[in-house]
Amino acid sequence: MGFPDTRLRRLRQTASLRAMVQETSLASSSLIAPIFVIPGAGEKKPISSMPGQFHFSADTAAGEAQELLTHGINAVLLFGIPPVKDEKGESSCDEHGVVQEAIRAIKKVAPDIVVIADLCFCEYTSHGHCGVLVHGDVHNDLTLIETKKQAVSLAQAGADIIAPSGMMDGMVASIRQALDAKNMPHVAILSYSAKYASAYYGPFREAAQSAPSFGDRRTYQMNPANSDEAMREIEEDIKEGADIVMVKPALAYLDIIRRAKDRFAMPLAAYNVSGEYAMIKAAAEKKLIDGERVMMETLLSIKRAGADMIITYFAKEAAPLLR
Repeated sequence: MGFPDTRLRRLRQTASLRAMVQETSLASSSLIAPIFVIPGAGEKKPISSMPGQFHFSADTAAGEAQELLTHGINAVLLFGIPPVKDEKGESSCDEHGVVQEAIRAIKKVAPDIVVIADLCFCEYTSHGHCGVLVHGDVHNDLTLIETKKQAVSLAQAGADIIAPSGMMDGMVASIRQALDAKNMPHVAILSYSAKYASAYYGPFREAAQSAPSFGDRRTYQMNPANSDEAMREIEEDIKEGADIVMVKPALAYLDIIRRAKDRFAMPLAAYNVSGEYAMIKAAAEKKLIDGERVMMETLLSIKRAGADMIITYFAKEAAPLLR
């Protein structure tokens, strides 16, 4: 059969028809909202590089989590900006660290929300790199020792999920062993399995005050040209015990998301990163695009590519439109 018998426009004639045959759908429950935590109390400061995003103290982060729940957003991802930084990022393991305090504050007022704690060192180190430096480069195995400490500290504070983002070899196995040894086998791991050395992270680095003071992160984050390597990274993390795997960034890596979903029967997250967010906001501000429509089209594209959950700065803005 061909034209005129086959007319694909027939099912596009009304909104109800289009909804009936829609292949991909978004839900607020699949969105994860990042929260940046700073020291102090009563703080909510705008982030200049990311319009609509804020630095929260632990108490106001708790209030934000409560509000997110009312929009149907069931999970948050916490990043911390400590008052003091050092060579090893030791404050990341402090039981009274900024993220640890935020976890407790959030769980007190919103016990049902899923708290995901990002595990890395770039926000906590004086040099801005993601681990312990030896001869100017991040030493993988020494960093794993610190990774275990940070994972246990975050889990003991009440995190439901630990999300290692440093791209160290063996990080998932190290965290799993550390958590199990402390009788916390219930704490899950969401691994930044395929995290690329991307230029899309610029606004985040200002927000998290985590830009490296020298060099770059190409010795540990992935080459944007590689796809097969991403499958190897994800496969290794699954073998080591990851409960959820992630591709980051999302938009320039939709092919990686699709490959990962087709190959692995695993919950898959994608990170709609700060640069993707900021570009849409900037274009919308200049009235070059319809910001709301582009936001929703972007999130839908990530879901269509195969992501089960999307970490996005648009979460709070998009959720009311999904009801």
